[in-house]
Amino acid sequence: MNQKQTSHRGFIWMLAGLISVGPLAVDAYLPAMPAIADSLDVSIHQIELTVSIYLMGFAIGQLIGGPLSDRYGRRITIFSGLALYVVGSLMAATSDTIELLWAARLIQAFGGGVGVVNTMAVVRDLYSGREAAKALSRVVAIMMAAPLFAPFLGSALLLLSGWRSIFIGLGIYAALLLAVLVWKLPETRRISTEPTKSPLRRYLEVLKHRPVLGFLAATAFSQASMFAFITGSSLLYMEYYGVSAQVFPFIFGLNIVMLILCNRLNVRLLSRASPLRILGIGQGVQLVTGSLLLLIFIIQPPPLWITVGLIMLFIGMQGLIIANGISSAAEYFPHSAATTSAVMNASGFAIGALAGGAVGILGDGSPLPLLGVMAASPVLGIVLKRVLHRGLVIDE
Repeated sequence: MNQKQTSHRGFIWMLAGLISVGPLAVDAYLPAMPAIADSLDVSIHQIELTVSIYLMGFAIGQLIGGPLSDRYGRRITIFSGLALYVVGSLMAATSDTIELLWAARLIQAFGGGVGVVNTMAVVRDLYSGREAAKALSRVVAIMMAAPLFAPFLGSALLLLSGWRSIFIGLGIYAALLLAVLVWKLPETRRISTEPTKSPLRRYLEVLKHRPVLGFLAATAFSQASMFAFITGSSLLYMEYYGVSAQVFPFIFGLNIVMLILCNRLNVRLLSRASPLRILGIGQGVQLVTGSLLLLIFIIQPPPLWITVGLIMLFIGMQGLIIANGISSAAEYFPHSAATTSAVMNASGFAIGALAGGAVGILGDGSPLPLLGVMAASPVLGIVLKRVLHRGLVIDE
């Protein structure tokens, strides 16, 4: 096993770089939202919609990229997606209307989704069971450096050369990553002896599988709560609490630090407990913290430090939920790992887009719409998982 881990250590870093294109494209420009709104002469809520558009495009890209990857291979799918991501990033940097920015974000997101969907597929190609969950946790732990530093980088670029340079930076990052992957990433797709299946048939097989749907509900609604927070974080911290654009990245980064710590905790817990049990613990903590935060705000809005602390714990539970949910689902379809990953991730991004859109549409200047969506998400995830898994024996 040590030899295997050593030979694939480079894969972990490359996959972390690949999966980072998603959070980078979302988090890097958060401090620049007010500046972009002023530059394009639109409301900040119209800029917030670029987050939902990106999440929806990312979901569509994964749904299309998953079956293509299972049929034609990981490398060509990754390369095509990253190339499209570069094009979308440069389009965003040159947009002079909100409509063009929306279109650019959609293209950028679609390309990112096509490429990133291969991350779990490559992990499943190389590992299985708890080892797959550990490997994915390591990928995510390394990847979390991206959303940790992205707001700082975005804030610095905003001050130095304006918001357009943020999207130019995203394009340069994707281009460099593409060059490294072309050089270093081998093809890992398993050759199946089964007859070739159409993408529709692959998706139907996954979507008819009740255990997978239960894990899908758990991960998707957990992701939705995080994307709702990302969408409304600028309003919550900068508008409601009066945090400056320079301080915002530090407060936002605390959530990522907690997420990294919880990912590391997940790796340790997997040596003692099953992914399914750890997943349930993460959901329970999210339920309690989300409900408590909403209740406190209804009674009496708390000081900033209480809000920050509860949200840190809430977001940190992603480290116990996402990797365990996705790896558990992938166990059922070893020869359709990318398709399964596409269904899981795309569902999270699609529901996240709806959750983020709801935060923007229901926005009334107070944090209550955001906190209401965050509190409702783990409730739906827990209920749906229990309903779908009822009467089934789920391997641990």
